Amino acid sequence: MKDSPLLVDSSQNVTVNARNSEGQITGRLTVGPSTVQAHGKHFEVNSNTGRMLFSADENEVVVGADRLRVTGPEGALFEHSVETPVVRAEPFKQLRLESPTRSLCMDAPKGIQIKARAGNVEASSQRDIVFHTSEGMVMLDAETVKLPKLPHGAQGGSGNPQGLYEVCVCPDGKLYLSVAGVGSTCQEYSRVCQ
Repeated sequence: MKDSPLLVDSSQNVTVNARNSEGQITGRLTVGPSTVQAHGKHFEVNSNTGRMLFSADENEVVVGADRLRVTGPEGALFEHSVETPVVRAEPFKQLRLESPTRSLCMDAPKGIQIKARAGNVEASSQRDIVFHTSEGMVMLDAETVKLPKLPHGAQGGSGNPQGLYEVCVCPDGKLYLSVAGVGSTCQEYSRVCQ
């Protein structure tokens, strides 16, 4: 009847099939008591303005909305890799990238930047933290560089019985070690700055 809703009701499944000219099913929508299934080469959800919000086929799933929000307490779980131009937390919420049982790897051919515009950047580890560069240098560019747990030697006689070293700085900022003595020995070993 014109201008009346169409109601399809069943105590079992309701299935709508699309067939080609040879009678083969090319698409199917099944609504069951606990599952809604769509079968076809391509699945798409559009807004009322015609904008694609979600699409899926055998090769990829595309979320066309401006934001993908995952509200579950476990966050988003990915079996393999994730490629994205930006990962951002909601305003005033913390962002956590976590791998509870394995390593976390960030890889980029042109560099990785980690910035905290209004706070600290912290790295902590149960074991070693290693900074490695194959062709460049590790630069600590700060007003103060602190090594609070660096051992202090007791003033003693000549020689270096404790196996201690003094941390020295070249004019260009390079750090080097010199064998600790009663007074500073940096000048004595400053040839490494040349």
